[in-house]
Amino acid sequence: MGSEAVLFALVREGKPIWALLLIATAGNTLGSVINYALGRWLLHFQDRRWFVFKAHQLERITQAFHRYGRWSLLLAWLPVVGDPLTFVAGVLRVSFWQFLMLVAVGKAARYGVVICASKYSLNWF
Repeated sequence: MGSEAVLFALVREGKPIWALLLIATAGNTLGSVINYALGRWLLHFQDRRWFVFKAHQLERITQAFHRYGRWSLLLAWLPVVGDPLTFVAGVLRVSFWQFLMLVAVGKAARYGVVICASKYSLNWF
């Protein structure tokens, strides 16, 4: 919740909303792009002890990705499942531009909700 809390506070301070939305979305999407690249180019290290995902975890998330398709990347903002989703998208060599568009849209929607909650909430905070 770190980026959401900072965004919430900056909106409440009256900072430019469109700039905040653009910066938050771009920064968070860049993190997903790094996961995508790791999945695409570092999979051959999967047998190493330090590799982040174990074989059974990778298989489970791959099956889920196949079941729900590329549209599941709209949920890349979710904690716990978001990083594995973006990693598996790289492993499965999803088109980078489709990946980028879906992830960015999902993350922008999340930050849009945070901005609306901050902008239109009562002065509780």
